[in-house]
Amino acid sequence: MPQGDKSSYTDKQKRQAEHIAEGYKKRGVPAEEAKRRAWATENKMSGGGKKSGSGRKTSQH
Repeated sequence: MPQGDKSSYTDKQKRQAEHIAEGYKKRGVPAEEAKRRAWATENKMSGGGKKSGSGRKTSQH
């Protein structure tokens, strides 16, 4: 997957990133920077693209 490819994200994640980007634009952030920040924020919240596997768990330390 090439860098910047958003095909592994769910529709919900894409909508959320767009909504976040709109918020940044309203605060005066340039469009490209707003888009970059929005995807960084979405990745932090969701952990990245689609995760597959039934009963998927994260290790508890």
